[in-house]
Amino acid sequence: MSTTTVRGAGVLVVIPTYNELENLPRILTRVRTSTPEAHILVADDNSPDGTGALADELARDDDHVHVLHRAAKQGLGAAYLNGFSWGLEHGYQVIVEMDADGSHQPEQLPRLLARVDAGSDLVLGSRWVPGGEVVNWPKHREVLSRGGNAYTRVVLGMSLRDATGGYRAFRSEGLRRMHLENVQSQGYCFQVDLVWRALEAGLQVDEVPITFVERSLGSSKMSQAIVVEALARVTRWGARHRWRQLRRRVRRSRAAVRGGG
Repeated sequence: MSTTTVRGAGVLVVIPTYNELENLPRILTRVRTSTPEAHILVADDNSPDGTGALADELARDDDHVHVLHRAAKQGLGAAYLNGFSWGLEHGYQVIVEMDADGSHQPEQLPRLLARVDAGSDLVLGSRWVPGGEVVNWPKHREVLSRGGNAYTRVVLGMSLRDATGGYRAFRSEGLRRMHLENVQSQGYCFQVDLVWRALEAGLQVDEVPITFVERSLGSSKMSQAIVVEALARVTRWGARHRWRQLRRRVRRSRAAVRGGG
């Protein structure tokens, strides 16, 4: 694994890539235009189409672009975790998740950063709050996403509308409190995992509306295995959460009985 080096700066946008040769120049240009002060870390999983080599070339021409070369395709969650570690080591104050395919519009990044500036520890770009929307999605994808988020709210007892979305901004101090060394989940499940850890750590988590646009180039990395993993893990976390709640209620009841006696 190799990287370029950089002095600490304010905002780092982590963009994982695997076979995103056509999309990469476009997304980098849009980020640099919409948020010129931000730095970008391309976390490439040894893409066979040459995405990593192109990222190196673009980084040579722009001191705000950096590249993290990973040995092989290891999944979205692992790429983000490596990117977070890199950003924390280099002193960034805010670290952003963003897809390479343009589905997360860089032009909307300033609204996420503004909410961090207002005090949020984690800001979710949400498709399912008022003002949020999706463009060019087939109906079954929308049903899957809405249903998965509804299930997550019920099972975990959270009020957030879009815990599975991947466009988000973290305050670095919050990331350090989330025990990221224990994260093993991927895909949809990875995103829920991080939100759940943030809430468990007592961080302030907020949502801002975004417009999600389905990719026009390349192919989606979504798979049935990712969905199954998410359902299984969320169910397990929910059961553990309810068990802890029950145990706390029992302890409080016993303490009340002893106090009354």
